[in-house]
Amino acid sequence: MENELTHPDNANTSSTYKFVSSNFNISYADGSGASGDYVTDTLHIGGQSLENFQFGVGYSSTTSQGVLGVGYPLNEAQVNQNGGQPYPNLPQAMANDGLIQVPAFSLWLNDLASSTGSILFGGVNTDKFHGSLQSLPIQPTGQDSSGNYVYTEFIIALTDLSLTQGGTTTNVSSGQLPAPVVLDSGTSLTYLPDNIAQAIFNVVGAQYDSLHGTAFAPCSLANTDATLDFTFSKPTISVPMNELILGSSGQMILSDGESACVFGIAPAQGSIPILGDTFIRSAYIVYDIASNQISIAQTNFNSTQDNIVEIGNSIPDATTVANPVTTINVSGGGAGVTAPLASFTIKVAPSSTASSRATSLQIPLGMAAGIAGAGLLLAAL
Repeated sequence: MENELTHPDNANTSSTYKFVSSNFNISYADGSGASGDYVTDTLHIGGQSLENFQFGVGYSSTTSQGVLGVGYPLNEAQVNQNGGQPYPNLPQAMANDGLIQVPAFSLWLNDLASSTGSILFGGVNTDKFHGSLQSLPIQPTGQDSSGNYVYTEFIIALTDLSLTQGGTTTNVSSGQLPAPVVLDSGTSLTYLPDNIAQAIFNVVGAQYDSLHGTAFAPCSLANTDATLDFTFSKPTISVPMNELILGSSGQMILSDGESACVFGIAPAQGSIPILGDTFIRSAYIVYDIASNQISIAQTNFNSTQDNIVEIGNSIPDATTVANPVTTINVSGGGAGVTAPLASFTIKVAPSSTASSRATSLQIPLGMAAGIAGAGLLLAAL
């Protein structure tokens, strides 16, 4: 989405600032938004500099957080809301300036109890996942006038979903898979087709509160060995139940007398399903915008080592999934910015290769992180 700086004090006092237009206007699915000017300026990130980097200055905004877009340029507000032409967002601008080889980045959120995760531009950190990465095609969201596929969001096909506990596996797909899902860390919860969400609630004893749009489950689930297993044609990501129990709801008691905790699954209610933070924490994900593919593996929680390999012509340590499901209907949807980020720091990570162009952005997650489809949430400037 759009690069957005909100509530600037003296936006145009920079010596490298250049005004582009007053057409900046963006709105998100959650009702928030901003309007103001498009400008260019020099962005310093990871010890590197991007000159003439375009972004929007939100003179009027409903939030104190800025957004640094890392999705598809075609999903910029200048294009899909204002009918203009795309401009290079952060990954594309970094590639254009030779800071990274291709517009691609890796995401490692770490577990629910962790205070930090990382986004790595132009590289893969092989110590942050188990096994090998497996690559899947991103699903197009349409075609242009020449019949070429158009890509605007990070959508892949979810083909199976089951719950495993004590050696017993229960399928909870309810006959609704395969289905398109958006991988978006700008969304705190995971939103699944309604029947699938209800099937999960039934198995784990969760109760959905439509008034608050939240499900509540027994807090004791966090102490079980149960996992919710998401399959994408071949790779399966297992989400431990303690990653889905988000904390006590206070004094709320379920109908069976157990203490209730917020549950990390909710019904999509007709919108395109979104795999948010409650899923993404359990996965290491590489978003390859250049090749229109997602590479995914089971995360290595709380890894303290780094082995960064630069992304070049292909994703390091990745194999392409044979015959992946692609015959799914993609329509509408998209996530909004749903969670603020307290602060961030930037560093250039050490590389195990001769090149040091793989740049990492190390992010203290605070309450949550908004990185992928919705962009990187920034603290107010």
